[in-house]
Amino acid sequence: MTKLPTWADVVLVPLISLALAAIISAFVLLGIGQSPTEAFWVMVDGALGSAYGWGYTLYYATSFIFTGLAVTVAFHGSLFNIGGEGQAQLGGLGVALVCLALPWPHWTMALPAAMVGAALFGAAWAAIPALLQAKRGSHIVITTIMFNYIASALLIYLLVNVLRPAGQMDPATANFPPGTHLPTLNEIPILNLIFTKKVPANISLFVALICCWLVWLLMWRTRLGYEIRAFGKSEKAATYAGISSFKIIMIAMLISGALSGLMAINNVMGESGRLVQNASEGAGFIGIAVALMGRNHPLGVLLAAILFGFLYQGGAELGLWTTIPIELRTVVQGLVILFTGALDQMVRMMLGVFFRPRPQARAA
Repeated sequence: MTKLPTWADVVLVPLISLALAAIISAFVLLGIGQSPTEAFWVMVDGALGSAYGWGYTLYYATSFIFTGLAVTVAFHGSLFNIGGEGQAQLGGLGVALVCLALPWPHWTMALPAAMVGAALFGAAWAAIPALLQAKRGSHIVITTIMFNYIASALLIYLLVNVLRPAGQMDPATANFPPGTHLPTLNEIPILNLIFTKKVPANISLFVALICCWLVWLLMWRTRLGYEIRAFGKSEKAATYAGISSFKIIMIAMLISGALSGLMAINNVMGESGRLVQNASEGAGFIGIAVALMGRNHPLGVLLAAILFGFLYQGGAELGLWTTIPIELRTVVQGLVILFTGALDQMVRMMLGVFFRPRPQARAA
């Protein structure tokens, strides 16, 4: 297969994959008797047409940035972490325990502590599959999938039997102290001139952006990042060069789990103000698609996360203002994942025809 130029691989392949997903989605809409044009403009207007819509789009995108970065770090070490959902749920448990432990006077003190709790719990949940992979050769995909279900069951047990306040029927923790409330974009000076209505996007968005920069710094500007990428390219060559496979597997998965766990500061601490069942809302799985579409680079992850935030918010608007079923959002997400993941090579082969080197002219 013809090797594509870097710019084509980074820009053209995702754009064509997205276009193909949009075309198939349009045919699905026509098949159920709906107008693709109407659906498109409802989604655009609801997700991007106002500051209020952007507030929800950025809220979803914040969660996807964390989980997308988690998949990215592990993937560079040739580890396919599919356990982001469970790690995010355990990260929420860490946030809840920290926020309920003390009567925090101000969010500036509660947020760093909650971040530590989220990262530690997420990393701890990723450490067990990592150890099984490093010591016993258990496949990381299988173990992380299994741990998603274990995390869900564990969280339900704790919410129902341990953390639920007496007399409360809802399987959730008590509300966090007022001092843990994270400022939303409409409460931040200057930004409140743009976001005049209350939106769920909060200051954890800036934490996610900082994490993008830190992951870039780690992977491309540190020795550890070089070792992770070298190990991901060739485990045998990296081991021959003196890189410990045990160290790389453990460190990459711990960082990945910590990033997934940090997602909880957005939805558990920032939006819900308490820990509820299924707080991760599927963001752990969406992070896989975000990383794939973002070509496992922090900048690409950021852009792909905004796209999926648009799909989430736009899909919700479809359910509110049209007769198009909200489940169509899942269909579109699935098609994007299909073309950016499973059919990625097909798009590359199509482009390879145009970038095939021309045969040299015969000498006269």
